[in-house]
Amino acid sequence: MFCGIDWASERHAVCVLDDAGKTISAFQVAHTADGLEQLVATLRRYGDPAGLPVAIERPDGRLVDRLLEVGHPVVPVQPGAIKAWRDAEVRSGAKNDPGDAALIAEYLRLRRHRLRILQPFSPETRALRAVVRTRDDLVDQRVAATNQLAACLEAFWPGAKQVFAELHSPIALEFLTRYPTPESAAHLGERRMAAFCTKHGYSGRRPAAQLLARLHAAPAGLCGTVEVEARRDAVLALVGCCAPSTARSRTWTGRSSPTWVSTRTPRPSRRCQGRVRSTPPRCSPSGATADQPTTVPTPSPAWPARPRSPASPASTSKSAFAGRATNASARRCAPSPTTPATPAPGRPRSTAPPSRAAATIPTRSASWPAHGSG
Repeated sequence: MFCGIDWASERHAVCVLDDAGKTISAFQVAHTADGLEQLVATLRRYGDPAGLPVAIERPDGRLVDRLLEVGHPVVPVQPGAIKAWRDAEVRSGAKNDPGDAALIAEYLRLRRHRLRILQPFSPETRALRAVVRTRDDLVDQRVAATNQLAACLEAFWPGAKQVFAELHSPIALEFLTRYPTPESAAHLGERRMAAFCTKHGYSGRRPAAQLLARLHAAPAGLCGTVEVEARRDAVLALVGCCAPSTARSRTWTGRSSPTWVSTRTPRPSRRCQGRVRSTPPRCSPSGATADQPTTVPTPSPAWPARPRSPASPASTSKSAFAGRATNASARRCAPSPTTPATPAPGRPRSTAPPSRAAATIPTRSASWPAHGSG
């Protein structure tokens, strides 16, 4: 069996169909606590809730939460798809709630193999969705109010919206509150503009002369008519709408991560796992002694060593060259003979200087065998 629900703010229309498409039950329930319990009790009469999928035109809400708690598979459907289905099935184009519930149930019965069952989100995910959607709504409100304010200024004073970079910024709204009409800004000079910017903490790094040049470069504003008074009231009203929405959106954007947002440490790249230094450090750690040599980590099994050919004179000479170069590097890091080093407490260190042969770095001559020879 299949159930379709036409969601509404006050009453929900419900229709239950069998596998052949015959209507078993059609009723309505109120959007109240008792109404939701009546819906659950009625659907329980038709068997196990896990075997009765419910299609609805929204993926969230208290009705959906209650159906998921009981155990019904909830299948959200697109309202546009139901509208197209209605236009194809109902020739008269008549629309009513019980008929829409039957169409949703029929849509679920015939296209259940293409629809996806709703998977309930975790509490953290639902909280994050609520925050993100609320911020999106606030940003949309700010953009709509800013566009209305820009259109109002374009009609009678275009220069006012060119002074500052963003019309919804706090400094721009303060400017329009102080100078809502061209007549109010008739005596605005460079000194007054500089004082205004200093008072309101302007940080746009533009001098007052440049801001005034933007204001005067635009077409002249409307003055001396009755319309100016009406435009003044409209500007102040729109500024009053922009200021709260701008403050709220900035607050939501700049807030820190809530405690319920999990901050997971990023996993290291697989390429970086098992990599170690191919050569020992130039200077030994301060705690290493002759009795306690410095340990060099070995490569991880995840990165196998490159296979080598049998030992040859060339490879032997290379290893000797690398060992002697390492000894020379350690000699450079050793304390100078003229400045005696103060021994650390504990075991005595070996102070014997390295041999002259260890500090000699041979040069490759033509008599050395080439690679692969021998």
